[in-house]
Amino acid sequence: MNSVKIVTAMCLLSGGAFAVDVPITGEVQSRCIIETDTPGVYGNPNAYTLSTAPADGGVLPIVRYDVTLANAYNAKITYPTEFSSSPSLNDTPTFTGSVDVSSVGDVAMADYQTDSITYGATREYGLTSTGSTWFKVESEAVNGGNKAFPGGTYRSVVVAECIAQ
Repeated sequence: MNSVKIVTAMCLLSGGAFAVDVPITGEVQSRCIIETDTPGVYGNPNAYTLSTAPADGGVLPIVRYDVTLANAYNAKITYPTEFSSSPSLNDTPTFTGSVDVSSVGDVAMADYQTDSITYGATREYGLTSTGSTWFKVESEAVNGGNKAFPGGTYRSVVVAECIAQ
């Protein structure tokens, strides 16, 4: 009789059920790699404009995407819409820009530019082939009211992402 009481008490104390969560982990290596081939440089063609256009004394930033799995990723590239750092500004600059395919590693990528979509400051490309693709980004900032930019260092950032489809 005592053993029945002990077993009953143990069942009641243990809640009558026992469960364990068993973790499962895994690591996925992206098959889309983004590299900066050429950092951009702003030229200053006049007192109120900063531009990465070579005609304005700038250098276009070039971003390279290396893909080892076709039809699995989208390249999403956004040109700058503000400075990440700058001297104190006397007005609000207006940013414009563009993103374009600069070079492709395979003829199968020839339609990337035509097949891309643009929304706001972002251009998105379906990476339908394996290999490397280079994208050039143009950025221009015009200070409000055509006021001169104060002297100093200006920085902005191109956001390049590889989005899994």
